[in-house]
Amino acid sequence: MSGHISYREAGVDLGAARRHTRNIARFVSGGVTGFASVVPLPELRDPLLVASTDGVGTKLLLALEQGRLEGLGQDLVAMCVNDLACTGARPLFFLDYLAVGALDPDAAGVVVESIARACEACGCALVGGETAELPGLYAPGHFDLAGFAVGVVEREDLLGPHRVQAGDVVLGLPSSGLHSNGFSLVRALIRDGRLAPTPALLEPTRLYPEVILRLREAGVALRSAAHITGGGLPENLPRALPDGLRAVLDPGAWTLPPAIEAVLATGGVSPDEAWSTFNMGLGMCLVVPEASVEPARALIEDVRVVGWVEAGEGGLRRL
Repeated sequence: MSGHISYREAGVDLGAARRHTRNIARFVSGGVTGFASVVPLPELRDPLLVASTDGVGTKLLLALEQGRLEGLGQDLVAMCVNDLACTGARPLFFLDYLAVGALDPDAAGVVVESIARACEACGCALVGGETAELPGLYAPGHFDLAGFAVGVVEREDLLGPHRVQAGDVVLGLPSSGLHSNGFSLVRALIRDGRLAPTPALLEPTRLYPEVILRLREAGVALRSAAHITGGGLPENLPRALPDGLRAVLDPGAWTLPPAIEAVLATGGVSPDEAWSTFNMGLGMCLVVPEASVEPARALIEDVRVVGWVEAGEGGLRRL
């Protein structure tokens, strides 16, 4: 064997990478030094930086199958900044990692634009990211996404289990649908012919930072918060509670979004499996003192009282 082989012949198209960089440059904010971005810290008395990283999971595969990539950027941002919001932190900046087998600048541009829009919606700067072309690692047309978010909160304002007391109230903020969890199960139901692959299944994950910041800026007291992701309410809500206390939830206090109703209507998922896999209609839960309930209702139209905190073990009890 003789002759030379180019990087493009090996599967990496640097021309496509340069086009992609030019296409997305308008979405990036923050000072750029050439190799990294610079973001100023807000002036706080005793600031704590809070960081989170996450991905979109196998929802990517369903989005590719349906040819609907527009909501994936919001899913990615939401999975990270919603975790930050559970500490009471304000998101500062976000970076993304896009890994592809062969770069399609148009498809990648759709994803990055949706990331930028979601960052703008929650007051978070998109300061950059990485697009990696990895021929041989990903199947043709496939890609993966990861996100990284950093926020800031005053130490004295940090939310968490240490603030929670027996008698506190659990408020629920509705989800927009399945969000970004449980899609391996959803795709199995679709393969079996039990579930139709409707657009409702791909409804983007709701962004919650603005809601929590609005409550805090209005002086509404919050104790802790739980982002309801993988593991559902039974796994995530107890993470917002201290040892010796558990949440009591009334499932009749809120309604299910159409996507989750459709999954349950298949009869292919047991109630316990559904509760431990999906968010069951609540994307975020807030634990608050009873005095905060009415002020929260006045500020957030769709907030619901879904339960309370009591002494006990087990983390969660359903009525």
